[in-house]
Amino acid sequence: MISGNFGLEDELFFEIELIAADGLEVAVEALFDTGFSWWLAINNQDLEALDWIYVEQQTMLTAQGEAEFDIYLGKVLLDGQEFDIPVHVGQGVSEVLLGRQWLKTRRLVVDMPSGVLTLG
Repeated sequence: MISGNFGLEDELFFEIELIAADGLEVAVEALFDTGFSWWLAINNQDLEALDWIYVEQQTMLTAQGEAEFDIYLGKVLLDGQEFDIPVHVGQGVSEVLLGRQWLKTRRLVVDMPSGVLTLG
C-alpha cells in the first residue's frame, strides 16, 4: 500500500517511480485521475529519457476533445512491485496521470477528514 497526499484543490497525488529502459528509476508525483480510463499518461517531453518501446497510436476522447496519443510499453514501480503497462504519451499532458485501471487491482481509500489517502 502506498500513501498519497492531497493537493491544494483536493487532488489525489501518489509518488511512483517510472523505470527507464536502462533500469534508472525516476520518482515522480502522479495525479490520480478517475476520469482517465487507462493506466498511465505522461507528456511526450518526459518520454525521451525513458526510452520506452513504441506500440501504436490511438485517438482518445479527453476533457478537451479528441486527442492523439502514442502508446508505449512502460515500466512502473508502485508499492514495491514492477508493472509493465501501456502508457499514453501526448502533448499537453500537464501531470503524470494514474488512471482508473489501477482500481481493478488496487483499493483506493480517500478519507479527507482524517487526511488518509492510500492505494493498495
